[in-house]
Amino acid sequence: MKKRSLSSTLIIIVVIVYLLIPLFATAIYSLFAKWTDLLPENFTVQNYVELLTEKDFMMSLGRTIIICIIPIFLTVLLVLLALFAVTIYFPKLEKYVQLICMIPYTIQGVILSVSIISLYAASPGVLGNRLVMLTGAYCIIILPYIYQGIRNSMHAVNMPMLLEAAEMLGASKLYAFFRVIVPNIISGITVSSLLAVGIIFGDYVLIRNIAGTSFKNVQIYLFLTMKSSSTKASAVFVIIMITTFLITLLVLYLKSRETKHRNQKIKG
Repeated sequence: MKKRSLSSTLIIIVVIVYLLIPLFATAIYSLFAKWTDLLPENFTVQNYVELLTEKDFMMSLGRTIIICIIPIFLTVLLVLLALFAVTIYFPKLEKYVQLICMIPYTIQGVILSVSIISLYAASPGVLGNRLVMLTGAYCIIILPYIYQGIRNSMHAVNMPMLLEAAEMLGASKLYAFFRVIVPNIISGITVSSLLAVGIIFGDYVLIRNIAGTSFKNVQIYLFLTMKSSSTKASAVFVIIMITTFLITLLVLYLKSRETKHRNQKIKG
């Protein structure tokens, strides 16, 4: 058993190191002026200094974070309400809801963006707004990941039984859902949301086709930087990875803090 656990640990370490090699190589490349020989030359942090003091880059990073939050919030809310209605009132329709939510897996970003532009670009009112179209496109792309995570969490906590117990204590179904079920599935919501953050942060096709350079996020900025400096583009990539890592740490910290506070409240 010990040999098997040791071998499993070694395999995991090797896989992690293998996956991190491109990130480490990119980080090293961004710290040198050029790397045309076996070893890089002219160590410098100028690329990072320029990026962190450049208003255009910081604005693009802020836009990316904002365009992450809105679609994820809307998708999580809609999926929660849909699963609540299906699980409680229309359980026979759950397989059809699952089928519909899985469809975006098969839709390529180019096809989705062209379809949305063709349908809504000339529409008057709010639907013709490029940012509204982009938000809707992101909601579609992240839908399967959000749905699957929330659905699995709901099945794990036995949602009908918990709702029935809450109703016996005098709570309404909707109140019990948001005060009993949602806190118990917050882990699934968190994991799904973090996965969605990674998807949106890495998107270039949708924002390029729908919003163009009028809404410059970090991927658009990265593409434009690659034309002028490969080392600076590498620095942009490293900052994107660090930002997503910090967002993940922040969300997990808030989640663990909330869980600890809830456990203390229950014990008290």
